[in-house]
Amino acid sequence: MSEAQASPFDLSGKAVLVTGGNSGIGLGMAEALAAAGASVAIWGTSEVKNAAALARLSAFGGKAIALRCDVGDERRVRLAFDETAAAFGRVDACFANAGVPGPITRFCELSLDQWHGLMRVNLDGVFLTFQVAARHMAAAGGGSLVAVSSIMGTRRAFGRAAPYATAKAGLTGLVRSAALDLRHDGIRVNAILPGFIKTALADPMLTNERFAGQSLPRLLGRRWGTPEDLGGLAVYLASDASGYMTGEEIVIDGGFVLS
Repeated sequence: MSEAQASPFDLSGKAVLVTGGNSGIGLGMAEALAAAGASVAIWGTSEVKNAAALARLSAFGGKAIALRCDVGDERRVRLAFDETAAAFGRVDACFANAGVPGPITRFCELSLDQWHGLMRVNLDGVFLTFQVAARHMAAAGGGSLVAVSSIMGTRRAFGRAAPYATAKAGLTGLVRSAALDLRHDGIRVNAILPGFIKTALADPMLTNERFAGQSLPRLLGRRWGTPEDLGGLAVYLASDASGYMTGEEIVIDGGFVLS
């Protein structure tokens, strides 16, 4: 049996980018990727959080970098990707995870500025990141693109969340179309749809007593998910083990959408 067959999840020699990788789900995935042997780049808008996350990633002993990048800024995305590729020599997998929660506002009370502000990061930011990464991967012979979406986009509706749900639903079309367009370039494109993951972003909802009382009994282990729960899936999608998977949406929600 070859080494590749014996260790399909070994990411040694691979370079992976995680946007929004300095906290929450992004950091949970980045740590799992680093533990599997990958060189990891994280992008974030907070220098303080970037530095703290980089210290955690460096503890795994591999190469890691943290760059300040606003994924809604096309120029900044292009420059940050060039810097990432220069640091590692290549980018084999890209996790477009950066996002903002958006306003908790009734539909008729939303402003256009609120709508555009969320779309700029949660949808446009994924498009910009994917496009620059895909151009690099096509020239290099292939790679893996992964969008971090949500069950709120395609599997479950919630009130007062129209911009967020719309952006996440938009990722479904983006992932499927990109998967078709890029399949002959050796690039696979997939989406992760998390459920309720305990992060600073989600805490205002998860700490709501009424919401928790209705939702926790429906979940595996009667607990919220954690960023670490997504680590194994990130390693799989970055590894050669997922080499025949593209255009798919993988739900990881503790069984919430089943009930």
